[in-house]
Amino acid sequence: MPARLPLFPLPVVLFPGTPLPLHIFEPRYRQMLADCLESDRRFGITPLAPDDASPAPGTVGCAAEVRVNQELPEGRSNIVVLGAERFVVSRILEEGTPYFVATVQPFEDRPGTAPAEERTARLREQFTRYAALVRELGDAAPLDLELPDDALALSFHAAAGVELGAESKQRLLAERSTARRVEALLLVLPTLTTAAERALVVHRRAHGNGRGHAHPGITTA
Repeated sequence: MPARLPLFPLPVVLFPGTPLPLHIFEPRYRQMLADCLESDRRFGITPLAPDDASPAPGTVGCAAEVRVNQELPEGRSNIVVLGAERFVVSRILEEGTPYFVATVQPFEDRPGTAPAEERTARLREQFTRYAALVRELGDAAPLDLELPDDALALSFHAAAGVELGAESKQRLLAERSTARRVEALLLVLPTLTTAAERALVVHRRAHGNGRGHAHPGITTA
């Protein structure tokens, strides 16, 4: 983890080991991207602060490594980043750049906070079910989901994949107990799964001409 890191405040949360597509269009962040590509291809994603203020000391973020950079007209870019390690902001540096730069420190889960194997297995089972529903809602083909074996990595993967607001996801990112993060996810997943199941009933009816069965004249195998 570098002691100095450019920061990109966003209304989304990046988790370690997970990808995130971004569209870069503001001039200051186009400059940040260019500078990052010339160095170690890394910047930090933090929550948005009120009135476009700089991230406050103590803010938890996640380092982002640029894996794909697609240049577009007018200096814009589509990029895909992969979440690296978490960090906490120590202080904002005055470097004359149009974007924020900070000194940061590593931010890791506390030792001895791993969940029981049974709880990890339950999270894997529940998230797999939820992810399959979400894919069907998006009319995506079924997918053999490859989830991490490690409880920490699994908790980050599930936290990135659930449909929660940015504030809730930020709390999951800033949690320093793997077991508590797993339990928080196990608490919300049944509700999210039930909501997805109900939405899928409506979705299937819409595909069946709104009456829960195929339209007359359409042959189904």
